[in-house]
Amino acid sequence: MIKYTLEKINWLAIVALLIMVLGLFSCSTPEESGKLKVVTTTTMLTDLVKNIGGEVVEVEGLMGAGVDPHLYKASEGDVSKLFGADIIFYSGLHLEGKLVDVFEKMKVRGKETIALGETLDKNQLIGSKLFASNYDPHVWFNIQFFKQFADKVTQILSEADPENAELFKENNTVYQKKLDELEVEVEQIIETLPKSKRILVTAHDAFNYFGKRYGFEVVGLQGISTATEAGVQDVQRLSDFIIEHEVKAIFIESSVPRRTIEALQAAVLSKNHEVAIGGSLYSDALGNPGTEEGTYIGMFKYNVKTIVNALR
Repeated sequence: MIKYTLEKINWLAIVALLIMVLGLFSCSTPEESGKLKVVTTTTMLTDLVKNIGGEVVEVEGLMGAGVDPHLYKASEGDVSKLFGADIIFYSGLHLEGKLVDVFEKMKVRGKETIALGETLDKNQLIGSKLFASNYDPHVWFNIQFFKQFADKVTQILSEADPENAELFKENNTVYQKKLDELEVEVEQIIETLPKSKRILVTAHDAFNYFGKRYGFEVVGLQGISTATEAGVQDVQRLSDFIIEHEVKAIFIESSVPRRTIEALQAAVLSKNHEVAIGGSLYSDALGNPGTEEGTYIGMFKYNVKTIVNALR
């Protein structure tokens, strides 16, 4: 209880600092700084805004490779980045659950703060009564949704910096074409995997949009949020499922501790069956900067190839 209270006090202190600073300083404009300043949360959004904004937008991402947005808490350094931004893009749908209060206070202060996931048609989202937003927030695993994100980012940047609006539109046109090509390539790769083998077992339920789009049955050891711990009964139940359906491989995730999937593998082995760990997938974060997996397109290709090769 004492630890919890101290953590709460520290968090309230950061929020108080944020409010004070926002009250003292107004955000910079493109004319003052030379470039539009944008802050993003997840690595997927950082990559997206860089593709649309190009050299005329200064982009700072709060989260790095392997960071779990479900559990992420703002630091004092993050507060500084946020109050200095012209625009803040975050995923929304309660993905960044521990940052919700900060974003709400930003909006109250007049900061342009856009939750991209919440601009999507709710009728197309996967509902979840077990998650805070009542929707599965892992929407970037539907490429069509990510294309809508690109359009929205283009619109917001163009409104904020009209002088570079044509450049943003041109960049979006190029990026949309790349996303269309990605979808074609992904479909071709997945077609090589028999439908009977399209069972994807991962550390947590991050791939439901992917499964819905490409015909996979997706089963996560943890729930939609990694804040939910998997118990012994979850492990035993899923190990029985793996044996019954003769699942060849299961997958760890770059932003989730591998011990949960290793425990699942051990449970299957204890019942005189074997299941391989098919590799590590990128779920809530991209790979390291400068690598192919450090981009949204590269991440998606890597995941699909890893899944198909392990299950084939």
